[in-house]
Amino acid sequence: MRNHEVTAVQPLLKEDGSLREPGWSKRLWQVYDRKQIKAPRFRIKEWDYYLVLNEDFAGAFTISDDGYIGLQSVSLLNFREGWEHTETILNPFPMGKLHLPQSSGGGNTVYRDKRLHMGFFVKEGKREIRCRFKNFYEGKPFSCDLVLEEPEMDTMVIATPWKEKKTAFYYNQKINCMPASGSMTFDGRTYTFSKEADFGTLDWGRGVWTYDNRWYWGSGNGIVNGKPFGFNIGYGFGDTSAASENILFYDGRAHKLEDVIFHIPKDSYLKPWTFTSSDGRFEMDFKPVLDRAAKTSAVIIESDQHQVFGHMSGKAVLDDGTALEIKELMCFAEDVHNRY
Repeated sequence: MRNHEVTAVQPLLKEDGSLREPGWSKRLWQVYDRKQIKAPRFRIKEWDYYLVLNEDFAGAFTISDDGYIGLQSVSLLNFREGWEHTETILNPFPMGKLHLPQSSGGGNTVYRDKRLHMGFFVKEGKREIRCRFKNFYEGKPFSCDLVLEEPEMDTMVIATPWKEKKTAFYYNQKINCMPASGSMTFDGRTYTFSKEADFGTLDWGRGVWTYDNRWYWGSGNGIVNGKPFGFNIGYGFGDTSAASENILFYDGRAHKLEDVIFHIPKDSYLKPWTFTSSDGRFEMDFKPVLDRAAKTSAVIIESDQHQVFGHMSGKAVLDDGTALEIKELMCFAEDVHNRY
């Protein structure tokens, strides 16, 4: 049953609100419908997160409706200079008012208030990210207009239950290897992406979680031997006995992995990490350059996040046994503990 692949189009949930078929897939075969959820509205979590990254800098953009709180966030990261700034706007009890699309494949995700106007727009073969953020940092505005090309290619989709609560589920799609163009502007400087070398990733998620969770997630994209390469690794979230979300992408095709373990130094997130795999197909060294750390504590909401950016080097093995040598690939790996 391990790494069970879902291949049939079907509703995501059964009538009792539990997952119909836990497992992974290359597309959103399982259809998410918010109305089928058997949980209070304040427990439903829906989010779209984009990361656009290159060797020197990155932008991260989140629009989310997490039931009793909305979290809208923009991050600008400068790896060469070793700094980042994240600005977050919290909204009480959105509970569906943001009307996030029920599929990643269409519709627009938009947030607007007096300070922030941000939108994610899905068009034929591409995605657009637009943002205008007043007083982003030290009174200065941030803006961006980015385009991610989305060629026909495999993605990573996971449908994960929780053993302790049958109406809790995690439905998630990661789209790697989207060539990125456009620019971000802040403090008189323009950060420009080139679609020949730079990529964006989408983390699209819908679900109902249990209260206390800790997860590990890593992702990266680049060019290896002249072709687009990406990876998604992670664990710790829900009951993954049906399938993991560990996967390689190469030239548009998915290569499924088994278990991957993060070996994080106990005394510092900025010391070198290693990654090992149960099938020997993802063996990496990781040299951090920047820790985007964030800690929130407010009554029933608690979050401790370390999203660490750095360079990955090692070996990734495709389904046919081809071993790719990965050299200094800029990526991230994170350790997150949330209670909300």
